[in-house]
Amino acid sequence: MSSGFPSLPDPEITLDVTLAAVAEWIHLPADQRPRLIDCREQDELEICRIAGHEWVPLGTFPVSLEKLKADSGRGVVVYCHHGMRSQRAAAFLRAHGVENAFSMSGGIDAWSAYIDPDVPRY
Repeated sequence: MSSGFPSLPDPEITLDVTLAAVAEWIHLPADQRPRLIDCREQDELEICRIAGHEWVPLGTFPVSLEKLKADSGRGVVVYCHHGMRSQRAAAFLRAHGVENAFSMSGGIDAWSAYIDPDVPRY
């Protein structure tokens, strides 16, 4: 486990975090859980989102690096539509020193299907 957050897996073993793990801590106060970054585009964000997220589109990661690294000691979980962009985002963050960066498996589409059916699918 990493950073004292029991829902985060060992970053040396995986780049992904499960939906169930995110669902465990999503309702905790922001300073007591990993950061949740939505890396989708604005038109996607307007369709649906997960409460408590921070929005940083993947294309802006290089210019947003300092913002993304801030308070990363508690962990960073990135999500997108299906989990592909968020894997690239988590890998980018790890390559730039954020060791506890993860991608939420399945993205917001899986979140809607398995965790919160009130989140619209597209």
